Amino acid sequence: MKKVVFFAAILILALSCKKDRNDVEDLTPVDLKTKVLVGNLTMPWELVYGPDGLIWFTEKSGKISRLNPSSGQVSLLHTISEVRMQGEGGLLGMALHPNFSTNPYVYVFYGYGSSYKNKLVRFTYGNNSLNSAITLLDNIPASNNHNGSRILISGDKLFLTTGDAEDLSTPQNINSLAGKILRLNLDGSIPSDNPFPNNPVWSYGHRNPQGLTLVGNRLFSSEHGPSSDDEINIIEKGRNYGWPNVTGKCNATNETAFCNQNNVAESIFEWTPTIAPSGMTYYNSNYIPQFKNSLLLCLLKDSRLKQLVLNDAQNAISEVKDFYVGEYGRLRAICQSPEGKIYFCTSNGSADKIVEISK
Repeated sequence: MKKVVFFAAILILALSCKKDRNDVEDLTPVDLKTKVLVGNLTMPWELVYGPDGLIWFTEKSGKISRLNPSSGQVSLLHTISEVRMQGEGGLLGMALHPNFSTNPYVYVFYGYGSSYKNKLVRFTYGNNSLNSAITLLDNIPASNNHNGSRILISGDKLFLTTGDAEDLSTPQNINSLAGKILRLNLDGSIPSDNPFPNNPVWSYGHRNPQGLTLVGNRLFSSEHGPSSDDEINIIEKGRNYGWPNVTGKCNATNETAFCNQNNVAESIFEWTPTIAPSGMTYYNSNYIPQFKNSLLLCLLKDSRLKQLVLNDAQNAISEVKDFYVGEYGRLRAICQSPEGKIYFCTSNGSADKIVEISK
C-alpha cells in the first residue's frame, strides 16, 4: 500500500511539474506582425470589435462603419447628419450593447448645434443600418478641446468620460456633467446606487479622460494633463481626482491641503513631459503572451503604442514598454478580437489607418 501511495505522489508531482513547464512555455514571447487593413480614413475615433466578427468604428465627421478584418472591406452603416466637427469635437465614442443579438443597440457620443453641446445617443441596428435614435443624455458641455469621451459598458451599466470643455469651474462641480466619469443604466436612467442622488456622476475632478477599460472589477482611465502629469487612474465610486487643483500626485505644497480636505484619489502613474494618452484596453489573452496582464495604451503626441504591465495585484504598473514608435503617427483607439488579435487606429487627420497586430 505504501508503494502505491508513493508512486501516486510521484505521478502527481510529475504532472504538476509538466503543467508548470507548459505555463512557462505559454508565456514565451511571439514575433509580432502588423498589417494595415484600411488606409483611407479621416480621423477615426473609436474601434469596437463586434459580435459579428467585424470592427465597428466611428469617424469624427459623423460616419459609423464596419470593417471586415479578413478582407479589408469597409461598409458604411450610417452618417449622423447633425454631428458638428469643431476642434477636437465631433462623433467620438461608441459602444455596443453586451447582449447585442437580443438588444441591437449602438451607443454613441457626439457634438452638435450652433450652441455647441455633446450628447449620448442610442441607435437600433437592423438590416445593415442604424435607426430609431434616442437621446439618453443631453446638454453635456462641449468645446474645441477637452470633450472626452470614451464609452464602456460593464454588465447593465454604461460609463462615459467627459472633458472639462476648457472650463476650470466644471470638474469640481458635481452638478455639471463636464470633467466627469458618468454612470448610467443602459436605458439612460440614473442608477439608484450612484454616489450622488439622481445624478449620473460616478467620479469627478477630471480634465480630459480619453481611455477607459476594466481589469476585473477595477475601472482604469487614461487622462490628458496640462503641461505635466498625463495620468493613469483607478476610478472609484464618488472619488475626486483633483483637477484643476491637483495634477498627478498630491505632492505640491498647494495640493496637499486640497487633497486631504476633498478625499482626492491620486493617479497610479504619470508622465511629464506629457505624452497625450488616448484609447486603452486590458490585454490578458494567451494569443500574444508577452502582452498578458497589461494595459495597452494609444499615444497621440508620442506616436506609439505603450504597454503598461500590471503587478499581480493589478493595482499598480510594474513595467512600461514601447512599440511602433513614430511608425504610424498619432494613435487614437484600440480594441481586440476574441482570438486575441489587436487593432488600433491612427489620428493624423488624413489617410488614417486601422492596423492589425497578430503573430
